Amino acid sequence: MKKFAFDIWGDTVNTAARMEQSGEAGKINISHSTYNLIKDNFECEYRGEIDAKNKGKLEMYFVKGRKDSVTA
Repeated sequence: MKKFAFDIWGDTVNTAARMEQSGEAGKINISHSTYNLIKDNFECEYRGEIDAKNKGKLEMYFVKGRKDSVTA
């Protein structure tokens, strides 16, 4: 049986790691660029700018749910 091993690195992985570190359990944390792609279909909560090590400030959002199913 062959088993594959992968090493992934680079700026995207570093950004994802920083976002994960500033997230909260049970919540979906997204970047501003992802927010721009989904904002018409999903309700999101703006978190503000989060200071990410070696990345500077990143605008982040929590996804609350689909716009047609979000309750107050």
